[in-house]
Amino acid sequence: MGIVKVIEVIAYSEVSFDDAVKQAVAEASKSVRNIDSVYVKDMKCHVKNGEISTYGVICKVSFRVD
Repeated sequence: MGIVKVIEVIAYSEVSFDDAVKQAVAEASKSVRNIDSVYVKDMKCHVKNGEISTYGVICKVSFRVD
């Protein structure tokens, strides 16, 4: 029987939501092995001077426990 654990990760990008998700996975991969999937729970943008400055995501990262 396999066990899957889920952690919540927050990441930001100045480029796009897609890049923010990629950064979330890249950072989580530095300390977590066996990542299976990422669920984007929420997205938001920060605005400065009437323009989007950063894209943010809250992700649930699922991974298999050895």
